[in-house]
Amino acid sequence: MSTIALRGPARVVVSQHRRALQLMAALPVLAVAVLAGTWLWTDHVADAFAATGCSVRHTVPGCVDTVNGFLDRQNWMKEVLDWSGLLMTVLPAFVGIFVAGPVIAREMESGTYKLAWSQSVTPTRWLAAKLAVPAVATLASVSVLSAVCAWARSRESVAHLPTERFDRTVYGSIGTVPVGYALCMLALGALIGLVLRRTVAAMAVTVIGYGVLVMTLNTMRNDLWPTVTDTFKPGSGYRFPDGSADVGQGWLTGSGGRLPADACLDRATDLEQCLADKDITLRYLDYHPASHFWPLQLVETGILLALAALAAALAFRALRHRHD
Repeated sequence: MSTIALRGPARVVVSQHRRALQLMAALPVLAVAVLAGTWLWTDHVADAFAATGCSVRHTVPGCVDTVNGFLDRQNWMKEVLDWSGLLMTVLPAFVGIFVAGPVIAREMESGTYKLAWSQSVTPTRWLAAKLAVPAVATLASVSVLSAVCAWARSRESVAHLPTERFDRTVYGSIGTVPVGYALCMLALGALIGLVLRRTVAAMAVTVIGYGVLVMTLNTMRNDLWPTVTDTFKPGSGYRFPDGSADVGQGWLTGSGGRLPADACLDRATDLEQCLADKDITLRYLDYHPASHFWPLQLVETGILLALAALAAALAFRALRHRHD
């Protein structure tokens, strides 16, 4: 981001935090290089393995070492994907810490904000610049990172290592949710920095706030979109839909009542007799099919953006209250 094309408070913000913004810009480039390079390597390994005539599913004598070596290299790709997912899930916390501490609280604590306010820069413009510059960098960087992670997980070379998109780490690293979390933490970090006005304290509270936010939404996620319910007779050979997320399961009585899955787990009780005694006729399964991935993502992202807007509004209100 060039300071030449910027003026006023925005240019000052870029100058003050040039290295952090450069790191934010470098992350997508590094992610592309690592994930694309890893995929090209594993794809080459897959082609070389195919040329040997060996098979993972039907191993024959003489192929054991070849198959094991191939699986080890493919598992390395899975580890890279797992680490990239972990990075994406913690990245919003670092965004919040950066804004809460170095961008906002440090200036409030040291009093350097007074210099800006005394040079024809209103408090509102000062805070707007403090939010806008990292917001643009965050939006661009996290969007690219999310797209790269999604691309890497869709490669055919790792198709035999399926990763459920509803897994928390995977879910939080692809789609629109990572952007929502990052922007929400940016606004929340600004609010915390303005309220506490102490760098270390603001950074610590931001980390706690991120943990609470993640745990709350992880708990609520299954309820953000209506689930699908399948009913089937015990022993009917029902198959759980591929790529789906299990939300809950149990038993149904003849009157339509629900009983927990462990209603007949007592080993001292005959299963058939237990089913008859409790008038159980069917099993049920509540789940989110693969088609619910995007509705869940968009609803959760909407919640996060609403929280971000609320936190930003409260930050401007806190600034006006302090200035007045």
